[in-house]
Amino acid sequence: MRIREDAAERHTLSITVDNEAGILARIAGMFTARGYNISSLTVADITQDHAVSRITIVTSGPPAMIEQIIAQLDRLVPVHRVADLTAIGPHVARELALVKVAGTGDHRIEALRLAEVYRARVVDSTIASFVFEVTGTPEKIDKFIELMREVGLVEVARTGVAAMTRGGKAA
Repeated sequence: MRIREDAAERHTLSITVDNEAGILARIAGMFTARGYNISSLTVADITQDHAVSRITIVTSGPPAMIEQIIAQLDRLVPVHRVADLTAIGPHVARELALVKVAGTGDHRIEALRLAEVYRARVVDSTIASFVFEVTGTPEKIDKFIELMREVGLVEVARTGVAAMTRGGKAA
């Protein structure tokens, strides 16, 4: 089976920017104006003086579109650097989710069993519900949520992907 050359690929972009008001809106606006989708977005300051932030965006598209996104991000004035972690090579990507599950009896026991398999921690518990904290790849989180639907999923809150390259050098 041959994959089309213009098939959509999932890419994780790491963007370092000046930590100033409006930069996230400008970046999100660029994606919106051009019809690009953002699957995940996280942002936090990364320097001691809070002057620089790192934005991690997960998006999908054919290679030409990803190149265009990177070029357009690079042109924004407060952007210091754009790195396509997917193109660079091996990288670590993790996400955190809080998953609320309600149930009694066998459903409660099954939720706890599944949580143990997925190394999810109970961070809140009542007689009728649990809130689990689970970390891992987005695919692991997706699968955990899918399984919890069967035993009483109530609510999910996800942080979005945080990622960086492997090895001793910065992206």
